[in-house]
Amino acid sequence: MTTSESPTDTTTSGFFLPVLTDPVRRIGARTFDFSRQVAVMAIINRTPDSFFDQGATFALDAAVDAALRAAEDGADWIDIGGAKFAPGPEIPAAEELDRVLPVVEAVAARSDVVISVDTFWPEVAAACIAAGASVVNDTTGIHHPELADVVAASDATLVITHSLAEPRKPHPKPHYDDIAGEIAGFLLDRVAFAIDHGVRPDRIIIDPGHDLNKNTVQTLELTRRLTEITSLGYPTLAAVSNKDFIGESLDAPKEERLEGSLAAATACILLGARVVRMHNVRESIAAVRMTEAILGFRDPINPRHNL
Repeated sequence: MTTSESPTDTTTSGFFLPVLTDPVRRIGARTFDFSRQVAVMAIINRTPDSFFDQGATFALDAAVDAALRAAEDGADWIDIGGAKFAPGPEIPAAEELDRVLPVVEAVAARSDVVISVDTFWPEVAAACIAAGASVVNDTTGIHHPELADVVAASDATLVITHSLAEPRKPHPKPHYDDIAGEIAGFLLDRVAFAIDHGVRPDRIIIDPGHDLNKNTVQTLELTRRLTEITSLGYPTLAAVSNKDFIGESLDAPKEERLEGSLAAATACILLGARVVRMHNVRESIAAVRMTEAILGFRDPINPRHNL
């Protein structure tokens, strides 16, 4: 593994720039240098009861159109899911596959955007990888061990996320004595598990799981202490968009959480996150690219002022 030669502390920029092992990643048809780049992951939910859009992209045509529009608007990744994280009846693997596979196939045929599938089912992951997905976004911390085997047998990247409950099961009143330390320990344990199953370290991304089996106060503390996660050496994904910790912090309904979402995503980037998962693509792209410019990752596009 290689180590980034970019600044790794706050002495140069004033911001935390984490040391990453293997910062340059080939994911699908695109190459990312996470020592100097932040990727925006757009969200496409083929569910009738999705958390934010309440089924707006459940229809196949609507899902495909939204995915392609997100790619045209500048999204680096498209994350396609067929079952929400929240507790509820189990969605069988076959039904979830029926929802997500046609979207993966359609987007892969028309765009080189990175496609990830949000699933914990090994069979769903395998079919979607074969159809063109290059990321498996598992929000359950590899609940099914076979999922690691599926990723290991491919060139796909695995997102390992912290959560406590079994898939689709409630976890009321979660308790942490040391939230960032416990999440870091969990993620390192699951990373080791994935590597033991053959997943290459340069194919691993970690996600501390904002709001997943965490209340608002816990998620806010996790966000303040995010450097304890981003310093683990793997690119960190922050999935903050329109979540309840934003709504409860601002007393804002779901449709009024955009500004809070952009602020949370920006804070996470300044604390070392290198992928942000967002609903509002155009606004998120602008916020992320501006943050990259502040960090010195990119030059201004049209510098004229006072020149």
